Amino acid sequence: MLGSTGSIGINALDVISRYKDLYEIVGLAAGSNIDRLIQQIKLFRPKIVSIRNPEQRQMLQKEINPLKCEVVAGLEGLTQVAKYDDGDLLISAVSGADGLIPTYEAILSGKNIALANKETLVMAGEIIINKAKEKGVQILPIDSEHSAIFQCLQGRDSKEIKKIKLTASGGPFFFTPYEEFPMIDYHKALEHPTWRMGEKVSLDSATFMNKALEVIEAHWLFDFPIEKIEVIIHPESIIHSMVELCDGNVIALLSTPDMRIPISYALTFPARFPIDLPSLNLFKIKSLSFFAPDLKRFPCLRLGYQAAHAGESMPAVLNAANEIALEAFKHGVINFQYIPQVIEKTLNSHKAIPLHDIDDALRADQWARTQARDIIGRFAC
Repeated sequence: MLGSTGSIGINALDVISRYKDLYEIVGLAAGSNIDRLIQQIKLFRPKIVSIRNPEQRQMLQKEINPLKCEVVAGLEGLTQVAKYDDGDLLISAVSGADGLIPTYEAILSGKNIALANKETLVMAGEIIINKAKEKGVQILPIDSEHSAIFQCLQGRDSKEIKKIKLTASGGPFFFTPYEEFPMIDYHKALEHPTWRMGEKVSLDSATFMNKALEVIEAHWLFDFPIEKIEVIIHPESIIHSMVELCDGNVIALLSTPDMRIPISYALTFPARFPIDLPSLNLFKIKSLSFFAPDLKRFPCLRLGYQAAHAGESMPAVLNAANEIALEAFKHGVINFQYIPQVIEKTLNSHKAIPLHDIDDALRADQWARTQARDIIGRFAC
């Protein structure tokens, strides 16, 4: 599991702990939360663990030494965990571009993927999907929206599908007047009204970039045209996505907003196992609401569609520019409303190039990071 101490990782380990006779954790990789990682190691007894900072490696090794667990670090360590020989399935839940290489290496080693790292498909979707087919690897979505679509599509001919309807909560600022956007700070942007998520996904939800990335992810996961993937704002987060059929019927998947539900399905597919969680109470909810996205106030969604239509290296550039802009916002270098401006200026500076291999995607990523930093430097001046 990559990202074991993050939101998805914690929820996945909760699901796994309910079925200890079915699953064995052989590898864990975490970021900087070393205390939580130590707790997880003691509970699940993996054979290999990775920590982001190589300087923490010796300290971690000392803490868990009696457990005889191999400790690795950095991107190399992340990759070692991802392709560890004893593993059958990789839960890829690390956030951001860091998930691309280890997920790709896990596919090369023939492991099935339970995917929560949408950036892997955004940056190199065609390469990843083709390599998974070549290796006979299954990619199962963990994101609630993609899990919902995956379930709605089961047993259906692609010719029956008219549209994919991705639902979005709207994030914390959907009803906030645009003139208040300059006052939005980092901590407010993390306050998602429905879901409890990690830092990166929470910030992306606030700008609507998360939904832009999900549109691109859905395009590759389901081999479906970008122009037929529609985003619908649904603040209650009860309908996780919908599929419109050619005869006018719409199939929707409803559940309480709890990530353990789609995680469980990804782990048990094609079976379904019972999970002891509160049932959906429609009498308590009473009503569900839907809105069109406001692309003027939240241009990141528009930029996502543009990058997706351009294809080739553009989605990788979109993703990299976004990560750099979020970092600048987090540290107070730019205001909230400048995030999409940085991304758009970076995209406008780029000429799309074909991606023949993972290295091409990484080069586009690095170019975009350098360009975005230069643009932010001009903003800061």
